[in-house]
Amino acid sequence: MDVPLYDTLEGQVALVTGATRGIGKRIADGLVDHGATVYAGARDTGDITATDRRAIELDVTVADQRQAAIEHIESETGRLDVLVNNAGVMDSRESLDEMSTEGVDRTLDTNLRGPIHLTKQALSLLLDQPGGRVINMSSGLGAITQPQSGGMPAYRISKTGLNGLTCYLDGEYSNDGLLANSVCPGYVQTDMADGNAPRTPEKGAETPIWLARFRPEAPSGQFWRDKSPKDW
Repeated sequence: MDVPLYDTLEGQVALVTGATRGIGKRIADGLVDHGATVYAGARDTGDITATDRRAIELDVTVADQRQAAIEHIESETGRLDVLVNNAGVMDSRESLDEMSTEGVDRTLDTNLRGPIHLTKQALSLLLDQPGGRVINMSSGLGAITQPQSGGMPAYRISKTGLNGLTCYLDGEYSNDGLLANSVCPGYVQTDMADGNAPRTPEKGAETPIWLARFRPEAPSGQFWRDKSPKDW
């Protein structure tokens, strides 16, 4: 799809949650390659070994860490251009009636509640200049246009909720210059996969990196896969 893109992200600042491995690490790699100053969110900053990004302590389920991360970025750079809500967990393949309450709460806290609150706290920086971008790592498993069967109830519902967050952010803040998009990276070889995933983390990161390069006049409020909009 032909959309207006930044050739370089030099001078821009990005925060990627869950950036220690898998898709999150590859997204951070790509944003660094495009010239952005990248804050790599990690529960343990010792897991961030690359010197071309700034490790920042961030467990998205911990309110104090969310606030501290945004305040730290503001104090160091005075801006935030891109927020990639990537951190996530997978629940079991049990049905909802079999799944533990703790499993439901853990999944929703990490995959949905954390991104909502982190985005809320980041909005003042993202809205400072036109074209601030929020990229929500969603999944086709959360599409409401298809039957959601086969277990993973909290995971599916959390991704449906992330798409709702995207829709809300676009409706509420697009006139203020914010771009909000969701993306399905496909079935990727990560710790959450069962060993049969066909896609590499590099392939899964391609479209999120592309979305991070959107100029202010680019599309917003959509659900993407392989650089094409998809039905939710």
